[in-house]
Formats: sequence, C-alpha cells, structure tokens
Amino acid sequence: MTWHDGAVPIFARYVALGDSQTEGLNDPDGVGGFRGWADRFAELVATTSPDLHYANLAVRGLLVGQIRQTQLTAAVALRPDLATVIGGLNDMLRPSFDQDAVLGDLDTMLTALTDAGAVTLTCTFPDIAEVAPLFRRLAPRVRAYNAGVRSVAAARNAIVVDFAAHGVGSDLRLWSPDRIHANPDGHALIAAAFAHGLGLPGFDEEWTRPLPPGGRRGSLGRAGTELRWVGGTVLPWAVRRARGRSSGDGRVAKRPELAPVRPA
Repeated sequence: MTWHDGAVPIFARYVALGDSQTEGLNDPDGVGGFRGWADRFAELVATTSPDLHYANLAVRGLLVGQIRQTQLTAAVALRPDLATVIGGLNDMLRPSFDQDAVLGDLDTMLTALTDAGAVTLTCTFPDIAEVAPLFRRLAPRVRAYNAGVRSVAAARNAIVVDFAAHGVGSDLRLWSPDRIHANPDGHALIAAAFAHGLGLPGFDEEWTRPLPPGGRRGSLGRAGTELRWVGGTVLPWAVRRARGRSSGDGRVAKRPELAPVRPA
C-alpha cells in the first residue's frame, strides 16, 4: 500500500475472507451468481486504486475456525495490502458455540494478515433480536461476541466497522426474507460502511443514519410472518445441521485468484 498526498490510500491487492455474506448471497449479479458487498467494496476501492486486483475466498456456511483453516494460508500467499474478514454468525447459532475459541481464530487471522502488511477490516453484528425475534435469546451472545471483536481488532490494529453501534443494521428493509443474508440494498450499505471505515473519499457517516421512515418490512409480531420464516428458513437449516451437512459442502471460492477490478 502507498499513500497519495498523505490522505488517499492506494491499494494493489484486496483479499476477502468469510462466509455467505462475503460470498454475496442474495445479491444477484445478473448472470446466475452473486455480487455481494465485497465485490461492491472492491469496486469502490478501485475508484481511487485503478490497478486494484481482488480475490474473494469466502464460502457459505463456514464457521470462523473453518474460514481460518481453509482460507487464511491462501489469503496470505496472495500478499494482500487490503483484507477483510467477516464471520461468527454461523458459530453463534450453534448450541456448542465457544466464544473464546472463535475469537481466538479471528485473532489468528487478523494477526496474520496485519503482520503480512495488509490493512485489515472486520465488523460487528447488528441486534439479532430486531432482525429475528425467534433468536432473541442469542442477543446477549451477539453483544458479548461484538465486544470481543472490538477488543481483538484493537489489539491487532485492525479496523472495525461497528454495525452493532448503529440501529440501521437491523432495519428489515436491508435484509432478504431469510433474515440471515442482506438484500442488494443491504450489501450496498455494507460496502459503503467499509469504504467509510477505510477512509475512502466521498464516504462519510451517512451509512449510519436510519433509513427514511415508513415501510419497515412486515410485522415480526404477526404469527403468519413468523411461521412462514420458520418453515422456509429455520426448519431447512435445522434439518441440514441435524444431518451434519452445510450449505457450503462441495463449494469452492467464487474468485480464488486475484483479478482486475472495474471501478464502480
């Protein structure tokens, strides 16, 4: 990485690590795949780093330990000067969640990437009780994990995009019907938040402001809405887990090698 006039960062190689959010689920790219916030973020970075190359190693369904095991070595080998790491929701949904172990894996990744010379960003998660009241009992777990993310990132000089500190992240208009993945508007907001966190010109704290009033999608208190969500999302997920299967089984990264990025 170099710095232009002491203000604008110029990057050559961006590598994204993570799970389904970073893979880009529920943000269609128009040709049968997914775009996602990381693709969008890469395009924003390319507006000031026109020679940027980008790789996305994320695979849906992975736990943080699996992200470390399957993506970290490859990421470091690509010699990134910019990296993003997101993970933890899949872990927190499991009864066997071990916060110390998960944060330890996150710490390992942030340490390796920053030691390799990459400006590294991660994030916290919004209030799960607002997004999916059925999982309200997990809210203390999410808050504790977010605090751990902030602590680990501070120790490793990584940048935290703090969605938990701003209510906009739990606005259902930014989420797809499964309430697990962002919709295209949500992915665009995540990309803008990371651009602001990185300090790209033209991106201020606008992403933190609530959406205009009116039209929050649905009423989560209505039994019909909850039953459709449980039947369409929660039960298939639970059955898959009971069978020891993951949505990422047999899948590979969509962009495993560095390739040029067109500015947005």
